Amino acid sequence: MPKYLIQFAQFHEEFRLPELESLAKIENVNLSFNINDYKKDCPFFIVNIETEAEANRLIRRAILIKNIYELWGMGENYEKVHEQVKANPERWSQYEYQSFKFIISAFGSTCPSDYQVRIINSFSYLGFKGDINLKNPQVQFGALEDYGLDPSLPSPPPNPYMIYFGRLIASGNRDLIKKYNLKQREYIGNTSMDAELSLIMANQALAEPGKLIYDPFVGTGSFLFTCAHYGAFTMGSDIDGRQIRGQANKSIKSNIEQYNLHGKVLDTLVFDICHHPWRENLWFDAIVTDPPYGVRAGAKKLGRKNPTKKSQVPKSIDGIPAHKREDYYPPTKPYEMSEVLVDLLEFAARYLVIGGRLVYWLPTIVDEYTSTDIPEHPCMKFISNSEQNFGQWSRRLTTMEKFRENVKGEHANVNTIKGYDNLSMLFQKKNNIESEKNIDESINTSCEKQQNSDTEKKPGHYLFREKYFSFKSKEKSQREESWIRFKKSGNN
Repeated sequence: MPKYLIQFAQFHEEFRLPELESLAKIENVNLSFNINDYKKDCPFFIVNIETEAEANRLIRRAILIKNIYELWGMGENYEKVHEQVKANPERWSQYEYQSFKFIISAFGSTCPSDYQVRIINSFSYLGFKGDINLKNPQVQFGALEDYGLDPSLPSPPPNPYMIYFGRLIASGNRDLIKKYNLKQREYIGNTSMDAELSLIMANQALAEPGKLIYDPFVGTGSFLFTCAHYGAFTMGSDIDGRQIRGQANKSIKSNIEQYNLHGKVLDTLVFDICHHPWRENLWFDAIVTDPPYGVRAGAKKLGRKNPTKKSQVPKSIDGIPAHKREDYYPPTKPYEMSEVLVDLLEFAARYLVIGGRLVYWLPTIVDEYTSTDIPEHPCMKFISNSEQNFGQWSRRLTTMEKFRENVKGEHANVNTIKGYDNLSMLFQKKNNIESEKNIDESINTSCEKQQNSDTEKKPGHYLFREKYFSFKSKEKSQREESWIRFKKSGNN
């Protein structure tokens, strides 16, 4: 098959191949490549595609691809590049009288203007007689130099490691990132997912016209908009209706109007995923969600921390039963991350159509994570797992696909911990404990007890919220100690 050169954006490097493969599936493109040629620190990647039309379709909705070129030549120097280009003159003769433009660019270095002119002139043998048009040419060519990214070097190497030359076929759709930028959005919350990642998730969910996509932890609805942009019907639910309703005349509806997605975003509902109203059926083509894991908002589900304190007489406010008031918020209890994952996979297995995808974020402690932490279900197959690292912790974009019917009695398998039945004590509010020190002591004591009772390895997402805030507490203490030492040294 013909060779094409993909020029990736140098962002979210672990997400680029999963998005590429998802796009190939959406567009039904016969794509092949050598996985060993892919490098995170390099934006260039050679793939095989049967036709130019397929190459064009492949990246028309890509977020992490800048451009795709028909590859005419490559080599460690321009002599080898010219040799390969000259070997196929039938390629360039058809563009003899078309307006054209040349782009000379370098990754990991810069190209002075006089150098660019010299390189462009070296391709004079192509014999193009059309006009040079820098704004809107009929055909565009690129010479792309790769100097690499080596932080140990004081400056770029004198010569590129590889040079690619080809004809531009199409560009990706990174302009969508600006359209759905959170800074320009009418209504957002502290858990709203940024536009770039939301669009990538929509691609990995295979969002397209006619599909129904659901977010069970909808929050302020970021995934509803990006999936609907690609033509899918979307809907969401959340245990907390306050985020859905918004305030000060700003809500999810404001964003639907802003993006003109009427008729695509069907509705947003208020209920707990553990106590949902869905009739047993295969409803959804995809589930796209960011489960609450406690960095900005703690996970909750319906119920009471202490069921014995339940009042036998319903509360009334101004003569109206509390549970019938518009501002009523039902009692909730902590929802540990492993429980969230079990319920999410169980739900996906029951309500996704065959071939439907589950795309969700899995938080984890970096030093504790292993591949066995990824939840499993007998009717779901693993597609991809891409990390976004934040230092001590990270979150992983996990994609799974339902490949067969769910059999009654089959259940999700999450690497959970035995013998830890009461997690609620670790979710106590700060004002119920004397100090941050006591919070850390409570967490550490509980974890030590668990380690003594069970030596089974804990998954990296287990008790994630408590570990995360323990990190933050230690960082705060270290900053305070550093400031005290600085003040003392200054006084001396």
